This record gives sequence, C-alpha cells and structure tokens, in this order.
Amino acid sequence: MGIVQRQGLRNTIISYCGLALGFVNTAFLLPSLLAPAQLGLTTLLVSIATIYAQFSAFGFASVGIRFFPYFRNPAAGHHGFLPFLLGLPMVGLVLSTALYLLGKPLILAQYEPQDVAMLTPFYGWVSLLALFTLLYSLQDAYLKGLYHTAFSSFLQDIVLRVLIAGLALLYGKGVVEFHEFVLGYIGLYGAISLLLTGYLAYIGELHLRPTRAALRVRPVGEIVRFGGFALLSSLSGSILGFIDSWMVGAQISLAAAGVYGIAYNISTALTIPARSLNKIAFPLLAQYWKDQDLPRMADFYRDTTRLNTILGCYLALGIGLNLDFIYSLIKNPVYATGTTAVLLLLAGRLFDGITGVNGLIVVTSPRYRYDLVFNLSLAGCTVLLNRLLIARLGITGSALATLVAIVSINTVRTWFVWYSYRLQPFTWRIPLILLVAAGSGLLVWLLPALPSKLLTMLLRGTLLTALYGGALLLLGLVPEAQPLLRKVLRRG
Repeated sequence: MGIVQRQGLRNTIISYCGLALGFVNTAFLLPSLLAPAQLGLTTLLVSIATIYAQFSAFGFASVGIRFFPYFRNPAAGHHGFLPFLLGLPMVGLVLSTALYLLGKPLILAQYEPQDVAMLTPFYGWVSLLALFTLLYSLQDAYLKGLYHTAFSSFLQDIVLRVLIAGLALLYGKGVVEFHEFVLGYIGLYGAISLLLTGYLAYIGELHLRPTRAALRVRPVGEIVRFGGFALLSSLSGSILGFIDSWMVGAQISLAAAGVYGIAYNISTALTIPARSLNKIAFPLLAQYWKDQDLPRMADFYRDTTRLNTILGCYLALGIGLNLDFIYSLIKNPVYATGTTAVLLLLAGRLFDGITGVNGLIVVTSPRYRYDLVFNLSLAGCTVLLNRLLIARLGITGSALATLVAIVSINTVRTWFVWYSYRLQPFTWRIPLILLVAAGSGLLVWLLPALPSKLLTMLLRGTLLTALYGGALLLLGLVPEAQPLLRKVLRRG
C-alpha cells in the first residue's frame, strides 16, 4: 500500500482543493453569472465532446493502463508505447469527426427550437474540444501507467477550475461576450492538454519516436480486441454519467439541464476519495493480475472499500444535512429545485463507494469481456428509465434512474468478482461503520435549526465530526489511526 498511500494522499489533497474551487464555481460564480440555459449548454458541450473522444480513442485509454506493465522499460523508451498509444485514436478522431458532422441534423432535432438556436453556433467547435479531451485522456492514461498521477489531477482539478473561474469573472464584468466565454472555455481544455505534454517532457517520458518493437511486445490483435471491449464498456459507463443531462435537456430544456447539473456537481463530492484512489489503483491492479498476486489484491480490495465507506458516509451526511445552507449560497432560487435530486444522487454515490473497486478488478482481469455485458445491459436500462421517469418526475426522475443504475451495476459486479475469483470487499467493520453513520446522522438531524443557516451548518458539522469520528476511533474502525490515538491518550 506504500505507493498507493503516497499517490492516493497527493491525489486526495489535490482533489479536495479542487472540490473547494469547484464548489466556489458552482455555488457562487457560474450560477450568479450564467442563466440556467447557459449552464446547461456548457454541460452539454462537454458531454458530447467526452463521448466523441471515447469513440475516437477506441478504448486505448484503458489499453494504456492495462498493457503498460508489459512495455515498461525506461532505457528503451518503453518500446515506443506512447506513439503506439496515440496512433489509432488519431485515426479514430478523423472518422468520428466525419460522423459527428454528418449527424448534425439528427442531434439538433432532439432539442427545442430555442435550445437549438443556442447550440448551433458552437456545434462545430465541439470537434476541437473532443481533440483536447482525447489527448488529455491518453496522456493521463500513460502517466497512470508510470505511477505519475498527481500532476494530471492538479491540472484537471485545480488549474482548469481556476482558469474557468477567471474566465467567468471576465464574462461577468462584460469583458467578453457569452460566445467568447464558450470558446475560451473550450480553449482551456487545450491549455491543460498542452501542459500535460510539457510535464511528460519535463520528467523525461515524452518518447514520441515510433518503433517496431511496440508491435512485438504483445500481440497487436490482443490489444485491439481489448481496446474494442474497453470502448464499448467506457461508452456505456459514459452513458450512465451523461445520459441524464442529455435527456433532461432534450425532454425538458437546457435550463432544466443546468439545474440538474448543479445538483450533479454537489453530489460529486462523494466521488473524490474513490476517484483519487482509482488513478493509482487501476495500474496497480493490472500489475497484480500480471503477477497473479490475488492475496494482495484481496487485501487491497477490502482496505480501499473500508476507507471509501468511512469517507463516503461522512461526506454524504455532511452534504445531506446542510443542503439548505449550500443552496442558500446560490443567488438564483430556481437551482434549489434540485434538492431531492441531490439526495438521490448522494445515495447512489455512497453505494458505489461501499462496493469498492469491483469494476476495476473486472476490467483488468482475464474475464474483462464480462464488464462489457454488464455495462451494455445497464446502459440500455438507464436510457429506458430516464425516458420513463423524466416524463413523470422531471429532474428527480433522472436522479432516481441514476441511483437505480449505480446500485444495479455494483451489485452485479460485486457478485461476479466473488463468484469468479472468491474476492469480496466486506469485513465486519463495514456494517458497523454504516450503523455508526446512521446513528450519528440521526442525532444531528434531530437538532433544531438555528435562526442563521450558517450557524446551523457549523453546529451540525461540528457535532457530526465529533460523533462520527469519535465513534470510529473508539471502536477501532480506522486501524491506521490507532497508533496516533494511543499516542494522544498517553500524553493526556
């Protein structure tokens, strides 16, 4: 766990700093300066570009992590792995661009006339955003294989958000028009991709000379087949992440998508611990499979699940108990209509954390093809649920569809990992952690609200931390903290 702890800690610190910046953007700047429809438009552009880039990559971001252990050789420039990693996706980008431009009438037909008028001027620019997204994801995958993950997290979670905040302020001051704001927003993704390239050069890992050795390390057919499966798997995963915003925008309006986007962003606080850990967990699990070291994988599975559960429960309670305060910071009251959606999304994120790194174990295992079956089936159900529930419940229906999707896929994956490899993430500590969280949350919820929402938030946060954190330490549910606790008690 040494390298995981070091890289995971750095990523967690960076991610939480980024979370604070993201919250400032979400709660203060963007809702104050942009109308809900404008927020919905920027969210839609990023969503389309992400799917676009994934089609182009043909699963090679996952290939970069899954197969890099076989290519690793610093003295030989890793046998030309980086140009090999970039080659096919660039060809895919050309083909995807042709399909995207030809499909313009079909895509625009899904939206209301007023939303089409907003989207049309930026439709072609999405191709450039997709290029930037593709380059960043491939370089990030390469860095994960090298166990250099902190800088890419710093760029994405901090630098990008600071630059977006600065751009939003320029728009608010009237220095730039909305059209220029959107183009600048796209340009910022290009800036962080270029900075990542510079970082690779700085650490001496920008090996761009193609070599024939790259075609001999592993059978090319095996790599391409894995990439194809990874493509379909990642696309279905993206459907789970983006289809709700797309369908809310298409079935209701871009303004509703903007409200849902704020709710979605608030709930993403729960993904920070797992996302930070997964950046280093993916290549580490690939190495475990290469070495056939299932005992260490089992320990890693259980330890990370326990830590995700501890942090997830704390964050879910902290956000859920203080939603009134969070929404009070947003000037436009229309965004508060997403409160129920936030609670449903929090429940889904928490379940995802409690079930651990099951998806990463499956996708790096010899039976990775089954992950595609799970994801494609689930993607179809998600589209159907969104179609049915949005019509009846609006944005709350979309959040409910996401909750059902997350619970379903993680239940199936957890069972599959146990059935196939007899690996499961739960120990006696998990139900006890959940019991402590439920009891602490109930006691804090019973506190009467104070006249000031800020004071109420501070009181609830302090009491929750004391009750939840104290109980976890006293019951020995955080064994990593026991030496520190004993030291403190001895001094007392």
